[in-house]
Amino acid sequence: MKRQTSALLFVIFASINIAFFALSSSSASVAAGAVATGTASALPHWTYEGGEGPDQWGKLDSSYAICSTGRAQSPIDLSKEQKVDLADIKFNYQPSKLNIFNNGHTIQVNYDAGSSILYNEIEYKLVQFHFHHPSEHTVDGKAFDLELHFVHQSASGALAVVGVLIEKGDQDNPAYADIFANLPSSTGTPDPNARTMVDASKLLPSTRLYDTYTGSLTTPPCSEGVRWLVLTTPITLSEAQIEAFSHLFELNARPVQPQNNRDLLQDSTSAN
Repeated sequence: MKRQTSALLFVIFASINIAFFALSSSSASVAAGAVATGTASALPHWTYEGGEGPDQWGKLDSSYAICSTGRAQSPIDLSKEQKVDLADIKFNYQPSKLNIFNNGHTIQVNYDAGSSILYNEIEYKLVQFHFHHPSEHTVDGKAFDLELHFVHQSASGALAVVGVLIEKGDQDNPAYADIFANLPSSTGTPDPNARTMVDASKLLPSTRLYDTYTGSLTTPPCSEGVRWLVLTTPITLSEAQIEAFSHLFELNARPVQPQNNRDLLQDSTSAN
């Protein structure tokens, strides 16, 4: 059996709950709601450019203040990682209806109940996944064409996001074909009568080593206390698939944020 992390690392990683980051239960609920639905109708409008862009998010509303003042914000540049033998991410992804919609900031798929990951003995249920163009995380200063975020939530409300970096390949990726064939061009809600299925397990790379750190949501309210698990092996999509998304969202990526002496660890071995 693959060796787990040391007791100290386990405590650090397991303690990504709200109390560790001094988040109140109400603010955690806001964060969970934001990532689950992709909407925040009662809060100010925000964008990725101009007067409502990332540099101004913290000034748009008091509930967004941590976007400017936070010390554990995401995304970051993934470089100079400390290589450690970490616990494997145990994926338990089942097929779901393609509950796809355009929320005005990205293309999102709300995932049917029954899928999860197990990380450091904590189960996080898969809530939704969505895309960013270009990638939000960079690797040694390099941005990728897209980034896919799988958003999970534990029974206690803690959030864990699995990031998948995406680069241009020579051909269409068949696992993503139904997603990119159904990209909604206008904002709306998921079709309650959706018949197309998607299997999140097929959207992942076969090698599942990862970088990990404690960070935040990458959109307002930028709540901290999020466990990030960014897979180090990218997947490929065709130029046509990437352009289909970038045509809808020319830019929907928050710039990298200061690391501020946070630990950035890289899994060095895998049982996958």
